Amino acid sequence: MGIIGGTLAYRLLRLISRDGETGYCDGSVYVGRSKLEILFGPQIWSELADKVVLDFGCGTGEQAIEIAERGARKVIGLDIRASVLEQARKSAQAAGVSHKCEFVEATDEKADIVLSLDAFEHFDDPAGVLKAMRSLVKDDGCVMIEFGPPWYHPLGGHLFSVFPWAHLIFTEKALIRWRSDFKTDGATRFGGVEGGLNQMTVGQFERLVNANRDFRIKTFETVPIRRLRAFANRATREFTSAIVRCRLLPLVSSKV
Repeated sequence: MGIIGGTLAYRLLRLISRDGETGYCDGSVYVGRSKLEILFGPQIWSELADKVVLDFGCGTGEQAIEIAERGARKVIGLDIRASVLEQARKSAQAAGVSHKCEFVEATDEKADIVLSLDAFEHFDDPAGVLKAMRSLVKDDGCVMIEFGPPWYHPLGGHLFSVFPWAHLIFTEKALIRWRSDFKTDGATRFGGVEGGLNQMTVGQFERLVNANRDFRIKTFETVPIRRLRAFANRATREFTSAIVRCRLLPLVSSKV
């Protein structure tokens, strides 16, 4: 993927952004607003009320804490990074909801609802994550997934989106070379950057959930980019979808 590479691409990228700051995908759209309510609608609070909710990939816990504040019985924040979990615990304590929140690297407890926000474009093994989610949700529970922007979105390159669709114009090698000027993790491919980037498209995700044998799809929808809404349809969705969201219901194997 990518058309422009080599020294020319590197110099152009350096000219556009020397420090990696682009102003895109920085979360500023959610400042002062509820991310959960924006992504799932105001009815989300009644769906989560009095439930055990597991935030899969909770990060520093902002959404988990809000869920606890808005009426969940218990919230389990799950992440593999000890540093962000410690920050989440401190934030829950400051918010007065530490008695309802648990932030852990692993758990055996099953939740009524497993929630995943902006994560499926980052997982190394998304099929394995779905299987893990099945082990964490009750048989009568629900998995709610939202991710985006997908790969062909104008900003689907996340950090690499120095301008819309830059990640499709420049080669991976050129983009990684540019990134190495201000990041020192030694990544040599998109999947190796901090947080990972698996180039998940709308179609790939749809095939993923259709192929899994642990869930059935209750709802699957693509939410169009507001300015491209008039052009959004099945044929154009890869380039016009802002986010993908779905609800999965566990399949329960019958026992003889």
